[in-house]
Amino acid sequence: MQSLVTLDWVVIAGYFILLLGVAWWVVSQKQANSEDYFLAGRNMGWFVVGASIFASNIGSEHVVGLAGSGAADKFPLLIYELHAWVVVLLGWLFLPFYLRAGVFTMPEFLEKRFDPRARWFLSLFSLAAYVLTKVSVTLYAGGIVISTLLGVTFMQGALATVILTGIYTVLGGMRAVVYTETLQAVILVIGAACLTFMGLNAAGGWQSVRDTVGPEYMNMWRSMDDVNYPWHWLVLSSTIVGIWYWCTDQVIVQRVLTAKNLKEGRRGSIFGAFLKLMPLFLFLIPGIIALVLKMRGELEWDTPDQAFPALMMHILPAGLRGLVAAGLMAALMSSLASVFNSCSTLFTIDIYKKLKPDASEQRMVQVGRIATGVVVLLGVLWVPIIERLAGGTLYEYLQNVQSYIAPPITAVFLLGIFSSRVNSKGALTTLFTGIIIAAIRLLLEVYKGSLPEGGFLYNMADMNFLKFSSFFFLYCVAVTILVSLFTAAPAKDKLSGLTLGTVTEEQRKENNQSFGWVDIVASLFIVSIVVYVMIYFS
Repeated sequence: MQSLVTLDWVVIAGYFILLLGVAWWVVSQKQANSEDYFLAGRNMGWFVVGASIFASNIGSEHVVGLAGSGAADKFPLLIYELHAWVVVLLGWLFLPFYLRAGVFTMPEFLEKRFDPRARWFLSLFSLAAYVLTKVSVTLYAGGIVISTLLGVTFMQGALATVILTGIYTVLGGMRAVVYTETLQAVILVIGAACLTFMGLNAAGGWQSVRDTVGPEYMNMWRSMDDVNYPWHWLVLSSTIVGIWYWCTDQVIVQRVLTAKNLKEGRRGSIFGAFLKLMPLFLFLIPGIIALVLKMRGELEWDTPDQAFPALMMHILPAGLRGLVAAGLMAALMSSLASVFNSCSTLFTIDIYKKLKPDASEQRMVQVGRIATGVVVLLGVLWVPIIERLAGGTLYEYLQNVQSYIAPPITAVFLLGIFSSRVNSKGALTTLFTGIIIAAIRLLLEVYKGSLPEGGFLYNMADMNFLKFSSFFFLYCVAVTILVSLFTAAPAKDKLSGLTLGTVTEEQRKENNQSFGWVDIVASLFIVSIVVYVMIYFS
């Protein structure tokens, strides 16, 4: 495997100088109030919103995990990358309700739709989940990528990722994040596209790749009896996770909340959905190419999660190798920066402001910076534990964990928007029991080896995670509806504009004026591409 040369280092240095320059320009701008620090003043255009959505999503699970899935016979996981249609759903269905509510965060929306207890629950749960999943997974991937590219140790690579990202996120807030993410998205797309085309050339073309791995390898639809990825449970579970991640998760939704109005926010989500189609070509296919070259004896890597950086170091020439290396580090940093800023927003707006309602705007910005710093510190402290992550690929691990987190939150948000009859008691019962069930399932998975085979607990631990997630979601829907029906209905005057049944004629007219035929055609075009890819890989 080749190593980085002087020209590569010049390109990498140039990238980081440009990145720091953008961050410094942002820091020099006035950020005296919380709306400017956390939501970039709600003044972003559709291009920046869409690029920010893409960059905050494209992180460790793609640079390392998605390519690893392509190299490890886990092709059905491609369905999680075909969620561009769900990003379109964010702009058309969910965003109007969020903007009418005038919220900073998703827990704040739950408070307005239900009550303060729902807000507290989602805030605390989201903070814990981000530190233990998103931050740790990104640091794990950062350690792998940077150690492979720069020849340093895993620990040094992970620490460099978290510290560099933390600095500009703490200082610049959301505005620094969205502008640097836009820059990073451009670099990442150019670099990964070059790797895909040059990799295909080295492998003898797309048909040669298909012939080497065999047609069945690229079939994303397994039979209903498949042990790992039965297609019907895969479709149901991935949709549940997709709606949770793209339409209710703070990290993603915060990007569209920075838009100057509904029209720009919706177009930003459509543009983000178009960009979301790219990971298939930018990451999954390079993973398959790396497998093909390994099968031919032309490339070596120890684990599937090393496939992408190993291919990059093997194929790309000097200079271009440095550009892609910068792009990979950009992806890791933008993903981590998104989580850092969202954590600080959740803590400051949903926890600190509730405890200190009279806090000044300047004080809230200070608390936001301190909260980001604490998350950075927790990430650093978590680094020694990350190396213990075991088995499979990073991408599958992430989808497994998310399939337990998503069902209760997805059920509450969907039913809360579609039905005015669903009340806070139904939502809270679902959230609390749902998290308990998810925790039990995870614990049973960990200790499955010590459980007696054939017993109820063993069967629950051994159930396919996609099947479990689907049944779990049905349970959450049933509990939300039944508890709501057997308790008092919420007061409709408090729900104005927050549910489909309470949207006023004026609000409906305002929504209809926020889009045109271009938005409709672009959305249908994206959905048609998703359908085509699903048919092609069948």
